[in-house]
Amino acid sequence: MQHLISRIKVLAAEAAAETIALREHLHANPELSFKEEKTVAFVTEQLHKLGLPTQPIAGTGVVALIEGRNPASRTVALRADMDALPITEQNEVPYKSVNPGVMHACGHDVHTSSLLGTARILTQLRNEFEGTVKLMFQPGEELLPGGASLMIKEGVLENPAPASVLGQHVFPRLPAGKIGLRAGRYMASTDELYLTVRGKGGHGAMPEQNLDPVVVAAHIIVAAQQIVSRRANPKLPSVLSFGKVIAQGATNVIPNEVYIEGTFRTLNEEWRNEAHQHLRRLCEGLAESMGASCELEIRRGYPYLENEPALTARTEQAAVEYLGRDNVVELDQWMAAEDFAYFSQAASACFYRLGTAAADGSERHTSSVHTPTFDIDTKALETGPGLMAWLTLRELAAN
Repeated sequence: MQHLISRIKVLAAEAAAETIALREHLHANPELSFKEEKTVAFVTEQLHKLGLPTQPIAGTGVVALIEGRNPASRTVALRADMDALPITEQNEVPYKSVNPGVMHACGHDVHTSSLLGTARILTQLRNEFEGTVKLMFQPGEELLPGGASLMIKEGVLENPAPASVLGQHVFPRLPAGKIGLRAGRYMASTDELYLTVRGKGGHGAMPEQNLDPVVVAAHIIVAAQQIVSRRANPKLPSVLSFGKVIAQGATNVIPNEVYIEGTFRTLNEEWRNEAHQHLRRLCEGLAESMGASCELEIRRGYPYLENEPALTARTEQAAVEYLGRDNVVELDQWMAAEDFAYFSQAASACFYRLGTAAADGSERHTSSVHTPTFDIDTKALETGPGLMAWLTLRELAAN
């Protein structure tokens, strides 16, 4: 085992400069969700250079297989997302985005280049393992309905069907060279809320002649928090937040309507459905009781993400073998959402976090994802490909 780990580490180190170059190319040329035409063409070209045939999927996604000995024995799928965000980059680096207003601020360039690095390692080791590795390069993680759901609908988890699915995500709160993971429920479902409260506007000095939707909206916003504090099981994380309220009145003008946007997140699908019903009844009932009316649109987003416990335990053990005990940490639950959750609902899956902060413990590269200054310590592009290669080999050999 140690001999194979050492060999993978050598291959990862030898390929690190190339992996970094791939990442810098992707970082400089970001594309938004479901518009990754140049990105997928670049990824496909790299896979062909490795001698791997490819299959397009979900518009701007691509899948490839690496077959070892006895390829039908077991399949492990590896996923990387490829889309960028509508953010203007503020980093002054040679690989700064050349596309105005578009940036790889969530590390998908890291995920993609890392998986290409893993593919490079595994193609060199294909005589060392039995089974098949399915590489899934996914579009549109940042935009509903999520590229993962589209890939699944188009059969990415079939022919061959993977015994397990692995994915990773950058984590700027961990130094490069470390990873974090958590068994069971890890990330939240996410739903978008769009509420319009209608009353009767008029002069602010004559409220008796109007029906003030601002007051009604304020009551709804406050009362809705009872769904989390009094309806939800206190042992079950739930978040209800309203981040946008537009009244379009004035100091002396009561508007006709108020528009509200928010989000609801939780870690249980049954409670998620119940909460939707509670929220709809509360909004409509409270508005009606005050003489107003309202419309609530709930745009259902990604499900919660569940790391299958047995697979996650195997992943943790393999990561300890590769990185050492001190470099593998347990994570807390995270109320952000990720469309890898679709894979976790459809197959045995494990989604772990790749440390990307400065390996020396300094404050470099600690900007959060989804910010214009996000960047990484490039040591992560040696750790990421090598670790995922080792995890894959261990999982292919699992009973």
